[in-house]
Amino acid sequence: MGKRRARGPALAGLSKRQKRHLRDFGEQHPVRDAVSGREVTQICELPENSDQSSSESDTENESERVSEYHKLLALLKTVPGTEEEEDEDESEEGDESEAESNSEGPQEVGGTDEEDDESDVLGQEEVTAKDAIKQALGQEQADETDNSGDPKHGAIEEFTDVKHESEFSLETNFMEEESGDYSTAERESSSSQEVSEDPYRAHMNKELEKKEIENISACCKTTSQLKWPTLGQLVFSSITQKLKTFKPDKEMDLERLHLHKPLDSTWPKVNNQLLSMLNKPSDSPFTLLQRELFCIMNLYKDLLYPERAPLGSGEEIRQTYCLHALNHVLKANAQVLSNNAKRRDQKLGVDTDDFRDQGLTRPKVLIVVPFRESALRVVQIFISLLESGSKKQIDVSNKKRFKGEFGSDPDEKPPNLKRPEDYEAVFAGNIDDHFRIGVAVLQKSMRLYAPFYSSDIIIASPLGLRTVIGAEGEKKRDFDFLSSIEILIIDQADIYLMQNWEHILVAVRNVPMIGSINHVVVQLPHVFRRLESDSLVSVIDARFQFFIDKVLPEYRDAVMSHTLIYVPSYFDYVRLRNYFKKEELNFTYTCEYTKKSSISRARQFFFKGERQFLLFTERFHFYKRYTIRGIRNLIFYELPTYSHFYSEICNMMKATNNGEEATWTCTVLYSKYDVQKLAAVVGIERAAQMLQSDKSVHLFVTGENE
Repeated sequence: MGKRRARGPALAGLSKRQKRHLRDFGEQHPVRDAVSGREVTQICELPENSDQSSSESDTENESERVSEYHKLLALLKTVPGTEEEEDEDESEEGDESEAESNSEGPQEVGGTDEEDDESDVLGQEEVTAKDAIKQALGQEQADETDNSGDPKHGAIEEFTDVKHESEFSLETNFMEEESGDYSTAERESSSSQEVSEDPYRAHMNKELEKKEIENISACCKTTSQLKWPTLGQLVFSSITQKLKTFKPDKEMDLERLHLHKPLDSTWPKVNNQLLSMLNKPSDSPFTLLQRELFCIMNLYKDLLYPERAPLGSGEEIRQTYCLHALNHVLKANAQVLSNNAKRRDQKLGVDTDDFRDQGLTRPKVLIVVPFRESALRVVQIFISLLESGSKKQIDVSNKKRFKGEFGSDPDEKPPNLKRPEDYEAVFAGNIDDHFRIGVAVLQKSMRLYAPFYSSDIIIASPLGLRTVIGAEGEKKRDFDFLSSIEILIIDQADIYLMQNWEHILVAVRNVPMIGSINHVVVQLPHVFRRLESDSLVSVIDARFQFFIDKVLPEYRDAVMSHTLIYVPSYFDYVRLRNYFKKEELNFTYTCEYTKKSSISRARQFFFKGERQFLLFTERFHFYKRYTIRGIRNLIFYELPTYSHFYSEICNMMKATNNGEEATWTCTVLYSKYDVQKLAAVVGIERAAQMLQSDKSVHLFVTGENE
């Protein structure tokens, strides 16, 4: 054993609270001296001429002051007792999980808690004061020059609001019954006819007919030309819809538009402000151009409008697509919150497809704009639409920070600069082109800088999107937040030709065509085996029979030990567990109802190879997220409900790396009824090829050769 280093004399008499204060603030608590127990007053003598003080003297004094402080800090960082106080509030389950995790690996015998509290870390190299000074000074300089909120410095460090996560969660919030905008009575009294006429409901509840599916597969597209009063010559192209059913509305009645509250009352006021600025008549809530554009948007038709002009219709178009985007988000979130309330009041164990109201990820709308000024105007329109006419303003988190980062300083513009009018319109305000921001809207509150996976709307520039999406081959990439985008808005597209059009192509290719298999980092062959079934009802039995006849026999050999079977459905899990018991197979199991002690034993048995199989439910992973060590073979009895669970489970295999990667296997069962889940894992293009192929087995290999 190495010799225990003596505790620094400056730390001998400090309590845990004083140590933490010293570590956080770099000085002992000013009220009381921990060593002498008496009050301390520090006297600083200033030079007679402070304005002309020597820079050398300042440097020396700063070096001495930092040196003493960081000597203490370096010693303090090696005392385990300071970290223990922060971990006292950890849950008992977390401690047990950690203990289980430690028990699975090699054990190390250490001293008692008292000895650890009174000693420094053993066996580590001593941190010199010089190294501590360099490290701490570098950190202080980084903190002092942290200009993440300043667009002038490129916003290198992104700010993300994690403070309001629970307030804006769709999983834990419910519909406000007392709110006039969201009254239960109003929702219940609405007739089925009104619901069917709602363009949002009609779009989201649309089920393709067999003939329409055949047309899509054969790409049978009909193209015709239409003449509309304001848009002029219109090229209409469709696979599923007949031409005669698509006509512009002669009169724009707000009630017929089915706008979600409060948009039906705020839109006329917000738009009238714009019309008065543009010197246009405000007798109608829409201009002629807005009326026809919104008619197309509100019916969820793809739209390409190449006539946008910075000096003409730019702001009219911006307000129109902002209305459509916000209307879509409010309706989608209201449906989720309403279903949350219904599920809360419903009996346990009862489930229905009516509650399936969300995609794989939360973001629903992606708005691509070229400059921060454009993003600022979009957010300002959102805020106006939510609070216009109401006595109480909505709660917008991080609003001040947003204005500071996306706003502009009028003094920055040269006073005598003269440019053409179109230049002034395009390059007005903050023209930084590297940004991205998540926006969450819940009832009467808005959250700016929300994490992407907790956002409803993502506003970004092409460059801002490209830097987070990355390029193929890069290790740090993230694009799954785009997997459930329902509305894509690309504004001022002509400007991207002057920036980098490739960034747009990359972003569009990832909405939503990627799969979570791209996040698997271990070298692993993935064998996807398609099973046949005549109907959605019979696929349950067909999967079970396929598993016990075709898959399980291949894994019964003792060589195929350490096999984890991932089962999304609890009923399938019970069926498999009963079958394994009947066949007297060497297995163990964990589910959401398993006791902690049984979970610990099951993980230990599996890790040591005492049990060949581990039945593992999806709900257990959802609630626990334990890392299962010892996996050598994976079987996905069914594709995961959450696509990112696929990569998470596969990447658990790297937790036990004993040079056996060449023998690892992964088998996935799927049917033609798993289209959405399959596309979320392998990507849309691969899924289409796999379902249309005559072959029932497909192989993908992830990871790189070392």
